[in-house]
Amino acid sequence: MILERDGSRQTFLVRGLRGAGSALRRQPVEAWAVAAAAAALYTVFSITQWHRFDIPSWDLGIFTQLAKAYAGLDAPIVPIKGHGFNLLGDHFHPLLVLLGPAYAFFPSALTLLVVQNLLVGWSALVLTRLAVRHVGRMPGLFLGGAYALSWGIQSAVAVQFHEVALALPLLALAMEAYIEGRLRTAVVVSGLLVFVKEDMGLTVFAFGLVLAWRFRSRYLAGLGLALWGLAWVALSVGVILPALNSGGTYDYSDRIDIDALLADPLPTLFAMLTAEQKYETLWLLLLAGGFLFLRSPLAWVMLPTLLWRFAAANESYWGPGWHYNAVLMPVLFGALIHAILLARRSNRSWLRSYSAAVVPVVTVVALMLLPGQPLAALSKPETFQQSPRWDAAHRMMDRIPAGSTVETGVVLMPYLVPDTEVYWIGNENPAPDYLVVDAEDWSWGPVRPASAEQHAEETWPGEDYTLVSDEDGYQLVRRAG
Repeated sequence: MILERDGSRQTFLVRGLRGAGSALRRQPVEAWAVAAAAAALYTVFSITQWHRFDIPSWDLGIFTQLAKAYAGLDAPIVPIKGHGFNLLGDHFHPLLVLLGPAYAFFPSALTLLVVQNLLVGWSALVLTRLAVRHVGRMPGLFLGGAYALSWGIQSAVAVQFHEVALALPLLALAMEAYIEGRLRTAVVVSGLLVFVKEDMGLTVFAFGLVLAWRFRSRYLAGLGLALWGLAWVALSVGVILPALNSGGTYDYSDRIDIDALLADPLPTLFAMLTAEQKYETLWLLLLAGGFLFLRSPLAWVMLPTLLWRFAAANESYWGPGWHYNAVLMPVLFGALIHAILLARRSNRSWLRSYSAAVVPVVTVVALMLLPGQPLAALSKPETFQQSPRWDAAHRMMDRIPAGSTVETGVVLMPYLVPDTEVYWIGNENPAPDYLVVDAEDWSWGPVRPASAEQHAEETWPGEDYTLVSDEDGYQLVRRAG
């Protein structure tokens, strides 16, 4: 009996592997080409950033600490955010637990950048195969390429890892299922988005309503999905995040003035569209989708993301930079593919003609925008030059014993996280074993401490720090005892 069970398990495994191999072989070659090119291109870009010490924010260090915790089967405690800070009390992103296995095999912040680039490639594969199946092989190839090079994707990769990377393939798969009429797949895949980040529940809500309209004979599935999205927004923002947050609140509740919106809605709504950055974002979306995407009901799925961003007082949410537009790109291109199919069946001859011309239009737009986008850096030789301080930085970091606590600025955080417990200089931290002062780290602000010893002893009165190394602008001091 045991032999029979073992034999059946092996047979099941073999069949599963064969099925997976067959599914991979069925993917259009154009989809593989775009996916591989996108993942490779962005990985080259990320590696050049890594070797230049080009770290635009503290987020890479934060998510690296999270991945390290998950790899050790621990709660996502992230000292960079604060002593004992649980990152699930900052944003609701339980799907990031998937980073744990990757980090366990390759314990480096660079692993997160590669993972993000592979997720971009996966989403490009899905959208390219969708376009190839329904629009044609050559148009599908160009549409996939336009998505892979879209400004929202480039900006997200340039600011390095964020949880929204997990949303890209899920959104692409949801768009594909909608267009191909697979309601169950659309519901299941999009339903997972609520575990990527708390605001994605609003996107799920909008997609659920669009599904209910598209599949009117089975509208309850769409309405159920919409309620699922809203329920997780309320649960995560109102219960889970405050419960896990060290301050007992949702840290971003003050970004949108709900009271002003309810008390005086029209002026508040008008004010939402009075900033130049918002117009720039909208204009770039219209260009990237050749305007035609607006004919698809899927375009409504973009609305919640745009509304909460434009309603917020934080100006960084408004424009085309950072990672906030990445989740719009799969929806935009899914809507565009759907709009092309609708336009082909239109009674208006001009619309049918434009449906044939829109692929070259969006391809040209993507190429014309390239010189002002992050990937343009790959055309410059200096992009591929390692930081002249690389060796000095690593000699300094090598002097810090594994397991030590270290306070530092943003730039060196991702490099120190794998072997040490890292604190950020902007928080009130317990006295660390080591302090790093980097004279060229932008996060110190306009004034860097001239003496790391003096700065450390003033920051933690009663502690005694000794200079360990001083080379090429890096000062490392060690706490006595």
